[in-house]
Formats: sequence, C-alpha cells, structure tokens
Amino acid sequence: MAREGLGQSAATASSGVVWWRNPTIRGVIAQVVVVVLLVAVVWYLVHNTITNLNERSIRTGFSFLDQEAGFAIGEALIAFAPTDTYGRALLVGLLNTLRVSLIGIVLATLLGVVIGIARLSSNWLVAKLASVYVEVTRNIPLLLQLFFWYTIVTQLLPAVREALEPVPGVVLSKSGLQFPIVVGDPTHLPVLGVLALSIVAAFVYRRHAYRRQRETGQEPRLLWPMLAIICLPALAVFLVTGAPLELDVPEFTRFNYRGGASVTPEFLALLLGLSIYTAGFIAEIVRSGILAVPWGQTEAAAALGFRRGLQLRLIVLPQALRIIVPPTTSNYLNLTKNSSLAVAIGYPDLVSVGNTTLNQTGQAIECISIMMAIYLTISLLISAFMNWYNRRIALVER
Repeated sequence: MAREGLGQSAATASSGVVWWRNPTIRGVIAQVVVVVLLVAVVWYLVHNTITNLNERSIRTGFSFLDQEAGFAIGEALIAFAPTDTYGRALLVGLLNTLRVSLIGIVLATLLGVVIGIARLSSNWLVAKLASVYVEVTRNIPLLLQLFFWYTIVTQLLPAVREALEPVPGVVLSKSGLQFPIVVGDPTHLPVLGVLALSIVAAFVYRRHAYRRQRETGQEPRLLWPMLAIICLPALAVFLVTGAPLELDVPEFTRFNYRGGASVTPEFLALLLGLSIYTAGFIAEIVRSGILAVPWGQTEAAAALGFRRGLQLRLIVLPQALRIIVPPTTSNYLNLTKNSSLAVAIGYPDLVSVGNTTLNQTGQAIECISIMMAIYLTISLLISAFMNWYNRRIALVER
C-alpha cells in the first residue's frame, strides 16, 4: 500500500510539471501565438491603411467597377466601347490574357517536345541546332525577346500593299496577320452539337478498346475508327441540313485588307515571344525526362522489333511523361504570369487594362487586388488540372 501510494504521488508530481514540458502542448501554444500575432499585424495594416485613405479623402471599395470607363481598348474578344464600365474593361483584359496564355501553352508544348526530341537525335546537325535554340532562348531575358519580335513584326515585315501571302488567303504584314474564317450560320449549330457528341463517343470507344486490349491482349485499331466516329455523323448532319460553307477571305481594299479574321502585331509578337521562350525550357524537361527512362526499356523494345518511332511513342514517352508533367506545370504557370509583360509592347492584357483603370480611378489597392486575385485563380486552376492529369498517368502499383 505504501509503495502504491508513493507511485501515485510521484505520478501526480510528474503530471504537475509535464504540461509545460510536453512538446505537443508547447507546439499548440506556439501556433496560437503565431496566429494571434499574424491577426494583429493584418489588423494593424488594414486599420492603418483605411485611416490614411480617409484622411486623404480617397474612396475605397469596388463601386468604381460600375462606372463608365471612358477609354477604348484596341483588341477585344467581346464588344467594348468607351461607354462601358470598368468591370467590363477588366473582363476584356482577362479574356485577352487567357487567349494569349492558352494558345501560347499549346504552341510552346508542341515546339518544346519537338526541340527536346531533336536534341537527342543521332543527326549531328539537328542535335546541335536544337542545342543552340535552347541555349539562346533560355539565356536572353524574355522582355528583350518581346522587344525583338515586336521590332521584327512592326519594322521588318512589308507594308500592307506589299503584304506576304505564304498561303492563299493568309496575309502577313506590319498590320498583323489576316486569315480566312467560316461565315457563321444558324444551321451550323446542329453540326457543332453532333460533332461535340461524336468526340465524346470517340473517347468512349477508346476507353472500351483499351479495356478489351487488357482482357484479350489484342492491340485495337484506334486511328481510323476514331476519325470515322468523329467525322461521319457531323458530315451526315451537314449534308442533310444543307448548311452553307462559305469562307470570309481577306481582300485588299484601298488602304487595308478587309474581311476574315485578324490578329494585331502586338498579339503576334507577344505570342511568338512567350511560345519560343517557354519552349526552350520545356525542351530541356522533355530531354531530361526521356534520358531518365532506363535504357533497358529501349533495348527491350528494339529486341521486340519496334521501330525507332514506335519505341519513342509507345515505350519511352509514356514513361517519361510521369517525369515531364510536374516541371512542365511550372512553365505553364510562368508563361501565364509572364504574359503580364504585354504592357511593354502595347497589348491590352489584364495588367495593361488594370493600370489604365488604376490611373483613372486612383483606387490602387482595389485594382491591384483584383489583378492579384485573378492571376492567383488562373494559376490554381492550371495547377489543379495538371495535378489531376499527373495522377491520371501515374503508375499504379499492384
């Protein structure tokens, strides 16, 4: 009994001092202190900012978004006039940013994959040219490259009257790029709807074919069946409805080309600069990803009789993709954020329109906050999509 009581007393005594020596309790206390300090700092900054703005009679809030903008935007995907609001102006800038970013991501990916594979070519000249491309584009600041391409487009290309026509109907000059487009018609809507459903059906067929391959071991035919599933239903609807297929081709008038669609010199220079610059980094990622695949995989494919192209497409690239995707995501994010340099060459992106709005309204905090929130949202969406794709292609252990 005496020994049991002594043990209880010792446990009680030890439990009385453990509360401040316990790492878990100390960790919780430290986190609470950090959160309180952070809240205090944020409250101080917000309170100090609001006080200074009130003392200087500077308005706060986002009510300015409903006011008339009073300035024009040279390039817009949706209709915009100076009588429209600042909110619509920022929407135009956002759409312009998304436009150049998405097209730039596609072009940079295609060019980067080609250059990365070319660096591993057995042809000495091809490999060296690809190496020169990578070293030059990666080691010159992007802003200088944008100025370079803007100078090429606006100074070295011919005037409108002597415009280049590399392909019939496609015109390239100092005024930008003009190209034909299909004239819209209400009867095109059923065709587009059937085409969308056919694309979904083609992917369903692809999944079914791969499932059957796993069950039977027989390689499915994909290219021609998928093309037939996509094209034939839409073509049938097009012929049945008698939908017109008329092209609006650019034609030279007295001073300029009219008709078709066009892109401005600023957009063309920005797209070239972003795509070519980012492709240099993607090329190195592709090259390193291919080299990371064990050489035994290539030797095994060669022993089975696979040609070099099939080795790369069916064996090497699918395995290298799991290494390529994560760092490529960072380059997609960089391309999107680097599009903010468009203000240097006059392309009306989100930052350019936001700066104009800021200068006219004087509400710097709100304008900058909007731009930061938009870029953060775009980056998170790209990251979420690429993370989903990375999980989809990840190797599943059995």
